[in-house]
Amino acid sequence: MQVKDIMTPQVEVIHPDAMVTEAVEKMSRLDIDPLPVSDGEWLVGMITNRDIAVRATTKGSDPNTITVREVMTPEVICCFEDQNVETAARTMEMLQIRCVPVLDHDLQLVGIVSLGASLPANSVSVSPTVSSRFR
Repeated sequence: MQVKDIMTPQVEVIHPDAMVTEAVEKMSRLDIDPLPVSDGEWLVGMITNRDIAVRATTKGSDPNTITVREVMTPEVICCFEDQNVETAARTMEMLQIRCVPVLDHDLQLVGIVSLGASLPANSVSVSPTVSSRFR
């Protein structure tokens, strides 16, 4: 079975220049964490609740004035849609990542896959592909 068979397609994203408050609202409304960050063409990072809590709070700034780019994690581990599910799960487990974006071979975001929801525990491994290399 391939990752594309179990991924969630049509992923919600946020622009890196959006305000953190917009990311918080979107994540809350959709009940998701993490949220992929896209500049409209490329996946440029991921933003998590922890990114927001730790990085935005530490800066002591108003969340209405902090952009997603300032708090997101720019290096993202990804997998490809045609990868074997077991390989993806093993890598995710080894790297202790619960959710990874799924790319096609044109490096476009096509989905997202979660270890807990979609993949059997102790059965998957994903090729560690870092999205920042693709920009």
